[in-house]
Amino acid sequence: MAKAVPLFSGSKGNSYFIGAGNEGVLIDAGKNCKQIELALALNGIAPQQVKALFITHEHTDHCAAVRVLAKKYKIPVYASAGTLRALETGGKLDPRTEAHVIETEIALGDMLIRRINTPHDAAESCCYRVVTPDGKAALVATDMGTMTDGVRAAAANSDFVVLESNHDVDMLKTGPYPYLLKKRILSDRGHLSNDACAAELTELVNSGTLRLMLGHLSEQNNTPALALRTALCELERAGMRYNNDFTLDVAPATACAKSVIY
Repeated sequence: MAKAVPLFSGSKGNSYFIGAGNEGVLIDAGKNCKQIELALALNGIAPQQVKALFITHEHTDHCAAVRVLAKKYKIPVYASAGTLRALETGGKLDPRTEAHVIETEIALGDMLIRRINTPHDAAESCCYRVVTPDGKAALVATDMGTMTDGVRAAAANSDFVVLESNHDVDMLKTGPYPYLLKKRILSDRGHLSNDACAAELTELVNSGTLRLMLGHLSEQNNTPALALRTALCELERAGMRYNNDFTLDVAPATACAKSVIY
């Protein structure tokens, strides 16, 4: 039975466990090692069940624990070539850690992990789609300024999707961030807004993806209630009914016991 566990999601750290049975992978490790260990324990997952770390990009909220976690438990690290170089030059990857470039798709045990490039202000960012041994697919897609055809196709063929719903545009524009940071977030290499995320969800449900989660919400420029309301309004406008046609939740910013069986 496939399981997705959002350990953390948001401005201060991101990490998801995707797996089945007694093994799985972590997509990102953006808190410190102790916090990752605690979040895994809260969800009944031993660190030894993590067979690999897949890193989307080198920003600290996605890789803070990589150096210590990978070294402590001898977990291999996978990322794009650009991300691995950035991790190495930034001192975020122990030189003794087993590290691999993932070009497109790899098999890891009985799991299949596919890399999909994303437009973000990082060296070579991407998102990942994980297929578990029972054939169920999960996609975690955040940190992108615009939706791409590649990410859209991967989402449409997945059973569970985490999609970025980073900010409310009005909150961002009128908020305290400096102008250049606002401009970066709103750019095509920034982050998806609530409205941009909601616009994608209808087609996902139409394609058969019925388990959805909103991820990487900004603490300053969003709230879980606002992101959820924006998404639900768009889906209900299309005639879709919550719980009857789909499930929708918000990934937690802090460690808690929360998983999705899909």
